[in-house]
Amino acid sequence: MNWIEVNGSGTRYALDGDGPAPLVLIHEMGGSIESWAPLLPRVVEGRTVLRYDMRGFGDASKLRGEGIMDDLVADLVALLDALSITGPADLCGMAVGGAVALHMAARHPDRVGRLALMGPALGIAAERRAAVRARAEALEAGGMASIADGELALTYPQVLRGNGRFPTYRARWLGNDPASYAATYRMLAALDPAPALAVVRCPVLLLAGAHDPLRPPALIAEAATAIDRAHFEVVPSGHVMAHQSPDAVAQHLDAFWRAA
Repeated sequence: MNWIEVNGSGTRYALDGDGPAPLVLIHEMGGSIESWAPLLPRVVEGRTVLRYDMRGFGDASKLRGEGIMDDLVADLVALLDALSITGPADLCGMAVGGAVALHMAARHPDRVGRLALMGPALGIAAERRAAVRARAEALEAGGMASIADGELALTYPQVLRGNGRFPTYRARWLGNDPASYAATYRMLAALDPAPALAVVRCPVLLLAGAHDPLRPPALIAEAATAIDRAHFEVVPSGHVMAHQSPDAVAQHLDAFWRAA
């Protein structure tokens, strides 16, 4: 792992492989570089793969205030510049990482070759926004442990815990900064994905988890219809599908890269 200061914040990153095709992996809300560990060996061949801790999570600088999506996209641009990845890179984002990838492609189309979005967290339905904001306040008051059972039941359902990786995932998740997590909730409650969905023109794959109650297949399919020529598939997995079902995810990604 390496450390770097970009866009006024510090973060941790890793580069794996030395292939000519750059791939950037952007983890989920509450995740970290380690979220990609099960998938990495399955996607690194022929690639230079960049993983990093998104601001607010892992060992990156913490999140506060407004304009969070602007910061997250600017962080990614600055990191790519610092690592001399200037040509189009393929982006693969999971949950909130998918939202970052989408907005990166919308704002900097020359920097993105292809886009794979896994259960992307593109916003919050109007009828759920008040509840999400209240959850953010409760989280700041009670800490990560106060929402752990309920939150992880949604993101990492029991049916997917037989892989043996869940205890480590939960322990790492509990180490998150509650204020950063709450700020991300508020960002999602205010986020309008429609402008970004409308302007993305690169090849796009959207994967939905069959066991994902947060971003069920019907919701991801709806997002896919808003992107020009997007491809949509359902994976027998959940919200953190790259960690839960790496073999299935890798198969879909490989088929997409080849077709695109």
